[in-house]
Amino acid sequence: MRWSWNDPHLRALIWQIGALAIVVVTLWYLAATAHENLSRQHIATGFGFLQNTAGFGIVQSLIPYSEEASYGRAFLVGLCNTLLVAALGTVLAVALGFVVGIARLSSNWLVAKLAAAYVETLRNIPLLLQLFFWYFAILQPLPSPRESLTLLPGVFLSNRGIVMPGIGLTGTSLAFFATLIVAVLAALYIARRARARLLATGQRFPAVIVNTVIIIGLPALVWLVGGAPFTLQHAEMGKFDFTGGWRLLPEFLALLLGLTLYTAAFIAEIVRAGIQSVGHGQTEAAHALGLSNGQTLRLVVIPQALRVIIPPLTSQILNLTKNSSLAVAIGYPDLVSVFAGTVLNQTGQAIEVIAITMGVYLVISLATSFAMNLYNARVAIVER
Repeated sequence: MRWSWNDPHLRALIWQIGALAIVVVTLWYLAATAHENLSRQHIATGFGFLQNTAGFGIVQSLIPYSEEASYGRAFLVGLCNTLLVAALGTVLAVALGFVVGIARLSSNWLVAKLAAAYVETLRNIPLLLQLFFWYFAILQPLPSPRESLTLLPGVFLSNRGIVMPGIGLTGTSLAFFATLIVAVLAALYIARRARARLLATGQRFPAVIVNTVIIIGLPALVWLVGGAPFTLQHAEMGKFDFTGGWRLLPEFLALLLGLTLYTAAFIAEIVRAGIQSVGHGQTEAAHALGLSNGQTLRLVVIPQALRVIIPPLTSQILNLTKNSSLAVAIGYPDLVSVFAGTVLNQTGQAIEVIAITMGVYLVISLATSFAMNLYNARVAIVER
């Protein structure tokens, strides 16, 4: 076998080996330089610092945490806070984005113009400025807890956030939640079998009535047999602030509002483009079959538009999760604020902390992309 530089396969192989060698040498140089600098500053490498005592408090924690907890525990607290605001923001932004996107195509002039004004205003103002607006201009000037606004009985709004009655768990809570999960899974199975039966035989099964009875009846039976699985804990006014109940911090509210409204503006345009991509003949055919405008949108237009909507919608969900890192600007204890901020400043383990933080966001993004790609594959047109 003769080798010649004129052989394109040989040239491609040599270029690939050269590029790989450059990458390896660059990584080795960076690692060696970092190790030398850390050794000069007497900073130990490794992840053993995660077992050390944190020594600082966190204003919002979804899991048990105290100042005597470890840095690893503080990392979990920040991660849970990030996942909470990302999950809630995603659900609210997608719902609001669909509503606004459909409103932009409304035949009502006022509704369409209001939706257009919302989109053009919110998506052209930087997210950080919107967070500042909600936090410093709206939530912080609210009255003190003693002069708080009563939104609903037992629900109070002040510059300390929203306080509402809390739910305490009892001994039968686990059985109640387990029964509820089983009931939902059973309802999904029945709905799927009912749809298959309808397509195969044309016979309808009262799945809605049966599923309603299952989802409500089984948990209610556990409630009656085992007693109430929850206790209601009302908030009470203390010397300076409310005690008891559940509290939504103003930092959390500002971040959730900012992420939701900002991302929903982009999702609205994606939804509008997806709906407009469906041929007008589909709408005319649906109307010819006697479907109303709502039925046409829900049963004909949206299912076809999803094939166009899902890919860019995935990008917006990923952006919302990553944009949650701006929480550090308003003091919300998310992963970046707690771990890449406080923990990094106290330990000096910059490489390890930044690597963990980047890895977490990478895993969250890849998991979200994987789930959305699975859903996209289900709604995609299969060529036969």
